[in-house]
Amino acid sequence: MTTAEFSSLPLLPVLLQSVESLGYQQMTSIQQQSLPPMLAGKDVLARAKTGSGKTAAFGLALLSQIDPLIYKTQALVLCPTRELAEQVSKEIRALARFMANIKLLTLCGGSPIIHQVNSLEQAPHIVVGTTGRILDHLNRNTLSVETVKVLVLDEADRMLDMGFEEDIHKIAKKTPATRQSLLFSATYPDAIHTMSQKILQTPVVVTVESVDETNHIEQHFVEVAYSDKAIAVTKILAHYRPESTVIFCNTKADCNELTQHLRSKGFDVLTLHGDLEQRDREQVLLRFANKSCPVLVATDVAARGLDIKELSAVINFELVYDPEVHVHRIGRTGRAGNQGLAFSLCAPKEAPRVVAIEEYQKIKVNWLDLNELHTPVVASLKATMVTICIEGGRKDKLRPTDILGALTGEGGLAGAEVGKIDIFDIRAYVAVKSHVAPKALKRLQAGQIKGRRFRVTKVG
Repeated sequence: MTTAEFSSLPLLPVLLQSVESLGYQQMTSIQQQSLPPMLAGKDVLARAKTGSGKTAAFGLALLSQIDPLIYKTQALVLCPTRELAEQVSKEIRALARFMANIKLLTLCGGSPIIHQVNSLEQAPHIVVGTTGRILDHLNRNTLSVETVKVLVLDEADRMLDMGFEEDIHKIAKKTPATRQSLLFSATYPDAIHTMSQKILQTPVVVTVESVDETNHIEQHFVEVAYSDKAIAVTKILAHYRPESTVIFCNTKADCNELTQHLRSKGFDVLTLHGDLEQRDREQVLLRFANKSCPVLVATDVAARGLDIKELSAVINFELVYDPEVHVHRIGRTGRAGNQGLAFSLCAPKEAPRVVAIEEYQKIKVNWLDLNELHTPVVASLKATMVTICIEGGRKDKLRPTDILGALTGEGGLAGAEVGKIDIFDIRAYVAVKSHVAPKALKRLQAGQIKGRRFRVTKVG
């Protein structure tokens, strides 16, 4: 085990400068264990969930190998979803801020392929993307990976869940056999071991026990008939009134039915599952992350890429069979030393799954009696923010400060009334307090941002 200081690692001075500027004080467990072997050029198989610091770990490792003077693709990162790819790209760009002339390109579905083809002509040093779009470019011969030094598979278990195993192997075969391979997974199903044997060479295995990461989570189990689960969810939300809640369902049908039930009771709620179009997925994730919606109902696979640092509560509408996945679900709350709430609704037939969780976590679960919960007169939960979409983004040279300035100039909003700002290639989103949303929308529609007019609409 290394010391917890980044300065103890053989990192380039510019990378240490980035780490310091980003406020990273000490390494997380996954960074302490994985960075030394990665920086030594070894293959790594690591179990680490979202929020553990894994992106910074492999980001620093691959940036250490990039030669800015060689204009060829030297690192390739595969992600299961566009949302995660955007997150990863954003963090790697931040880590590379003091490295001169580093080019990174994100390749995902949902964006015009012709723009990507034009960008690829400049041979980016780093490519981050989803397997489908990466393979599409390889088949078109618009992307070359013959000079890749580092291949990263991020959230590999979800890529397998989504049926991308064959695509991953096709992509890996097109990269040099001498490359370094880094595989990160939140869980270790048998399929991950099989994949690692085919792609990695004598890897260093790193495991950060997720069981220990539930210390800040107040976990409750509720025995309830399946037909009464929607009512139970309503009671829990009305009593505890969490600021942000993810409700996990095992099927898309349950997602839709529960969402309709909650909306009928006056709750602001969004749903996230595999049937949504890409732009709808993007907007759902953004609205939940920027507090424009307090409740998100989602399936496991769809919720990957969800980056909420302070999630108040998690509700399991139905228990999963794998206790490791259960721990991963509830581990989305109670992060960074904050207290979190986790509720699991259990029909009688799910009793064996409760036993499996107790054995895996080495705990005796706490049963909650719904009759003891107080339901206020106003039981619904409403969003505190509203999201506005601007049809202009990174390609238009828009920056968060440009949007903030347009909103808060003379006679405009107070800075505290403006929330999270997200900028993508061709559009941007800004969250504003609900009570000033009409004023903000009118101001952006009538005015200019960076001397230009953009189409501006309210989302939802």
